[in-house]
Amino acid sequence: MSVKDSKAELSTITYDRDKIEENVGSIYEAIVVMGKRAEQINAEIRTELHNKLDEFAVHNSTLEEVFENKEQIEISKHYEKLPKPTSIAIQEWLDEEIYYRKTEEKI
Repeated sequence: MSVKDSKAELSTITYDRDKIEENVGSIYEAIVVMGKRAEQINAEIRTELHNKLDEFAVHNSTLEEVFENKEQIEISKHYEKLPKPTSIAIQEWLDEEIYYRKTEEKI
């Protein structure tokens, strides 16, 4: 699922604890899985944003002036309006779109 197509909430809401923990039986395990997914989403968004902004980068050896490009500002504003990675991860978890597995240590 694309981050741009996400149905995640833009503001803070309260989620049903039972729905969050029903797949793993523990709210803590669910939070760990969602947290790791949020880190992945954040890395994807950051990489995509930096790649888009690098297209407009001017690599000069002088630091006298920094020119701000309108396109850069619009791109930045667009990414600021996206749902937070945590909200996206929670929505993916509730929609059962996150694959996870437990790695148990065998002695």
